[in-house]
Amino acid sequence: MSYKYYLENLDCANCAKKIEDALKEDERFTNVVVNFSTLTLSFKTNLDNPFNEIFKTIKRVEPDVLIYKEKQEEKNDDLELLRFVLALIVLAISFLIANEIIKEVMLIISYLLLMYKTFMKAIKKFINSHNVDENALICISAIGAYILGEHMEGLMVLLLYVLGKILEDKAVHKSRSSIKDLVELKASYANLKGNKRVTQVKSEDLKIGDIIVVKKGELIPADGCILKGCATVDTSGLTGEAALREIKEGEKVLSGYINLGEVIEVEVTHTYFDSTAYKILELTLNATNNKAKTETFVSKIASYYTPIVLIIAILIGAFLPLIVNVSYSDSIYRALTFLVISCPCAIAISVPLSYFAGIGISSKKKVLVKGSNYLDAILKCDVIVFDKTGTLTTGSFELEEVKVYNSKFTKEEILKLASLGETFSNHPIAKLILKENHQKLDTSLVSNFKEIDGKGISFDYKKDHIKVGNHHFCGTDKEGNCFVSLNDEVIASFIFNQHVKDNAKEVIGKLKKDGIKTYMFTGDHGSFAKMVASSIGIDQYKAELLPDEKFRELERLQRDHQVMFVGDGINDAPSLVEADVGISMGSIGSNSAILASDIIIMNDDLNGIPTILKIAHKTKKIIITNLIISIGIKVLILVLAMFGLAHMALAVFADTGVTLLAILNSLRILKE
Repeated sequence: MSYKYYLENLDCANCAKKIEDALKEDERFTNVVVNFSTLTLSFKTNLDNPFNEIFKTIKRVEPDVLIYKEKQEEKNDDLELLRFVLALIVLAISFLIANEIIKEVMLIISYLLLMYKTFMKAIKKFINSHNVDENALICISAIGAYILGEHMEGLMVLLLYVLGKILEDKAVHKSRSSIKDLVELKASYANLKGNKRVTQVKSEDLKIGDIIVVKKGELIPADGCILKGCATVDTSGLTGEAALREIKEGEKVLSGYINLGEVIEVEVTHTYFDSTAYKILELTLNATNNKAKTETFVSKIASYYTPIVLIIAILIGAFLPLIVNVSYSDSIYRALTFLVISCPCAIAISVPLSYFAGIGISSKKKVLVKGSNYLDAILKCDVIVFDKTGTLTTGSFELEEVKVYNSKFTKEEILKLASLGETFSNHPIAKLILKENHQKLDTSLVSNFKEIDGKGISFDYKKDHIKVGNHHFCGTDKEGNCFVSLNDEVIASFIFNQHVKDNAKEVIGKLKKDGIKTYMFTGDHGSFAKMVASSIGIDQYKAELLPDEKFRELERLQRDHQVMFVGDGINDAPSLVEADVGISMGSIGSNSAILASDIIIMNDDLNGIPTILKIAHKTKKIIITNLIISIGIKVLILVLAMFGLAHMALAVFADTGVTLLAILNSLRILKE
């Protein structure tokens, strides 16, 4: 069974990794993911009540981390900031006092105020797991500096470290809030209509069949169907479309829409947790659970980094006086400086936070990415394959012409004959034929109806066998998109005009500039496929493909290329799964296509593809910059410390200062 718990006081990506590793060591738990970006823990287990076991493990590894079954309201904890300010005040007063004993007492009080939280964390960690973490290293360094007579040096270590941690916590909190704001489509309440009155309830408490009242300016809290009234809705939160939509009685509305019209009554068809807005929010906030290889590799390196530096620090403190002409006091000071530098927070936090920011800004631009690994994978793709209908074209058809090949029939009779069978189909072409037919239909004599995926329909009417479908299905080489066959004689054809999306040519041009080769795979007739491909600049196309043939063609391409596949229909689902990166259209796309894909373009805008490529490139660039800055500065100051050229204040900058720089650099992605 799957579980999801919520965490608090988790202020370090490396700490999140320690919790995850500790839980993974327990065979009772599988699929363990600790998401530092969203402060969530998800896992699978056969235990009936795993909370206590999880609680014990977390307390052993990270004693200060709290765990909850339900999401808690965010707390604004400024206690550490208060202690920091008090310490500064006490320190400032000490400079005004002439009495050395009182001055020393006030200095110690400043030490205690600054070191309290760090010291308590270090003690709890050592008692519970017998591990020495960065909190212990900072305390040892500060106390060691005080014992060596470097009182102000030790105090400066604590001042800079605590200030850095406060700023780091604020920056991480701001990044989480910014990213949640980008995808926050949740209505916190709903107006539930009862027998006599309307009451306000939580969106999460709505049940299927409930009647809710949505007033002007309110978010629709759950997917439903309008029972009373007409709505003018703002759908930009979901689709990014600026144009308002008119929705009438009997039509469906989605959670996340904003009602800009009069009061409407809506019957709930999906609970909040099954509604569109919730799925988008969960998808985005949980996306970093699929960690990219870079992120996993850096986390692994960070876990070895601190113990190695700790050993080097001990060696410096113990043996440096035996090698060069320095005192033990000096060698211990250098060792303590090493300990301060050794925290891997900047390295551990820079990569996951960058991916999280990249996924967040993508969601703002209506492109949902299911995992940070796909931001890496998309950059490796050198070929992109498009489905045609609903992807490169609008998905809406117009019947341009009906060609009749048998003089016994009129156009009206052909439309009526085809409509008798198309009544039983949900295909877009079927709906168009039915729309064009203005004659009454009696389907009581229709029998043996069959719909063959990717080909067409067949049925018996009275004594005749009729087929409506493509030229292979009907056995003809005549021009047309769809044919009507009566007892194996092709008696007519339909020619449709399907509009190419306005920006399709521009997007294809952008992809070519990035060195990506473009293909189009479609089940449509070759002549129409050729027209679409040539009009927008597709490099190669293949027409009249069945879903399994699309799949095999994709496999063939993957032998020599990394391939993206973009589609929207049920028949695209196998190809979306098979592709190295599957991209689906979220507005008109089928549920199966959306579930099968790795990236979802919510507003069906093809510009989402170059947009996500640009974001992926920027994310990668910032990650590389963060790693160079984090590792480079640490190595430089480690070398300086070894030769006695780095003071502890500089060491603190190598720890919290560099971490803060990495966080701020990662947040630049949000300005994309």
